Amino acid sequence: MKTYGLVLFLCLVGGAPALAQPKVGNIPVATREIRPFVFEERGRLTGFSIELWNEIAKQLSLQTEFIVKPTVQELLASLKTGDAVIGIAAISITAERELQWDFSHSMFDGGLQILVASEGSEATLLGSISAGVFSGAALPTLGTVLLIILIPAHLVWFFERRNPTGMLTCTAYVPGIFEACWWAASTLATQADQMPRAAMARVVAVLWMFASVVFVAYFTAAVTSSLTVQQLRGDIKGPQDLPGKRVGSVKGSTSVDYLRQHGVDVAEFAKVEDAYEALHQRQIDAVVYDAPVLLHHASRQGAGKVHTVGAIFRKENYGVAFPPNSPYRKPVNEALLKLKENGTYDRLYKRWFSAEGS
Repeated sequence: MKTYGLVLFLCLVGGAPALAQPKVGNIPVATREIRPFVFEERGRLTGFSIELWNEIAKQLSLQTEFIVKPTVQELLASLKTGDAVIGIAAISITAERELQWDFSHSMFDGGLQILVASEGSEATLLGSISAGVFSGAALPTLGTVLLIILIPAHLVWFFERRNPTGMLTCTAYVPGIFEACWWAASTLATQADQMPRAAMARVVAVLWMFASVVFVAYFTAAVTSSLTVQQLRGDIKGPQDLPGKRVGSVKGSTSVDYLRQHGVDVAEFAKVEDAYEALHQRQIDAVVYDAPVLLHHASRQGAGKVHTVGAIFRKENYGVAFPPNSPYRKPVNEALLKLKENGTYDRLYKRWFSAEGS
C-alpha cells in the first residue's frame, strides 16, 4: 500500500507520467471561435488550433471536450474558475497575462496588421463619386439649383408663350414649363441647342448663363472637396497613418491596447465579423487585429472587397493557456515540440495558412 502511494505521488509530481494514465471523464478545454484557428463547420469545431490540439491530445493520450467561450477574456476566466483546465484558440502571450496564467511555448508567431477596403475597382470608383455628389456639402447645393431652375423656366415660358416663332412647341402651362425647364437644365450644363426669341426672354437667358457658371463652379468645388476628404481618409499605408482615422478592432484584444497607447480612437466590436461589416459599410476606415485572422478573411470571404496594407507590426506569439502551476504545461510543451520536429506542425500550418493548402 505504501509503494502504491509513493508511485501515485511521483506520478502527480512528474506531470507527464500522470497524464499518460487513463482518465475518468473528458478534460475540459476552453476555446473561442476565430477563423481560421477555431470555427464550427458541419456541426463540429475545426481550424488550425483545434487540429493542433487534437494532435497534442493524441500524443498525451488525453480525452478532451471543448467548451466554447464568446471572448478571450471569458476563456481565460474559465481557467481561474475551474470550468476548464486548458485554453487554446489564438491567445496572445503578453506580460500582463503571464502574471495571472501560465502559457505553453509559442504555438504560432503572429502580430497585428491593418485591413482596409479595396480601392480602384470600377464599383468602388463609382461609389466614391456617388458619395461625393450626394455628400452633406454637395447635396444641398444640388437641391438648391434644381429649385432655382424653376425661376428662369417660368420667366422664359411667360415671355415666349406669346411669340409665334419662339422656341416653345406648346404654349400650354404644363408642357410649356416642361420644355422651359429642360432648356434651363441644358443651359446649366452648357448643352442648350436653342435660345429664346423674345427680347425679355433673351435677357433672362443671359442672366441665367452667368448664374449657371457660378452654380457649376460652386457645385464642382463641393464635390471635389468631399472626394479629397475621402481620399485622405482612405490613405492608410501603415500604423503611422492610423491617428485621425476611424479604426475598428475587437473589444478586449491586444490590438485595442496598442491603438490606445498610440493615441488612436478605436471603435470596439464584440466580434471581428462585426468589424468587417462596419468596414464594408464604410463606417470605419480600417480594422486592426491579428494578422493571420485578417489575412484569412482577405483571401476568402473578403476577397476583392478588402485587403491588408503594410507589414505585420507589434509581433505577438500565441500559446496554450493554463492556470498557474498546471501539471499539463510541461507535457503539452513536450508534445508541441515533438509535433514541430516530426513535421506534423508544418503540415497543419500549410493546410491552414499557405496558398497550396487553401
